[in-house]
Amino acid sequence: MKKRQTKQTVSSTKLKTRGSYQTRQGDEILAYLAGLGGEHITAGAIAGHFGAALPPVGTTTVYRHLEKLIESGKVRRYFLEGEESACYQYVEENAACREHFHLKCEKCGKLFHLDCEVLDDVRSHVLKDHKFAINPLRTVFYGLCKKCAK
Repeated sequence: MKKRQTKQTVSSTKLKTRGSYQTRQGDEILAYLAGLGGEHITAGAIAGHFGAALPPVGTTTVYRHLEKLIESGKVRRYFLEGEESACYQYVEENAACREHFHLKCEKCGKLFHLDCEVLDDVRSHVLKDHKFAINPLRTVFYGLCKKCAK
């Protein structure tokens, strides 16, 4: 009987064909990130999640695998002003996630996705009239979320 390839197996195979090696720890990190549904998370939080595993997955291993996942296009890294560490997001299956802006609440720290036609128009205007390409992946608007604004 032929084994059915899951999305996880396919993703791991892609990493392997790019000259990387496949490990159990790498597969587990990828599966964990994919299971977060696009939520942003720090490397420390990922390492904390796997800290109780046997054998535990160390912070250095998490960073090494995150770098491979970034290079393969499966994960995106965000640097936010005022944050001590970057956050990461699984994006392989969500192409729409590659072209939006972010909102960051200055009170609770939560990061939100922002798909907005008006901002897309602003981005197009700036490119056309000012010959400057805004990178939405590195553009974060700061303010207060609905919950914190109350």
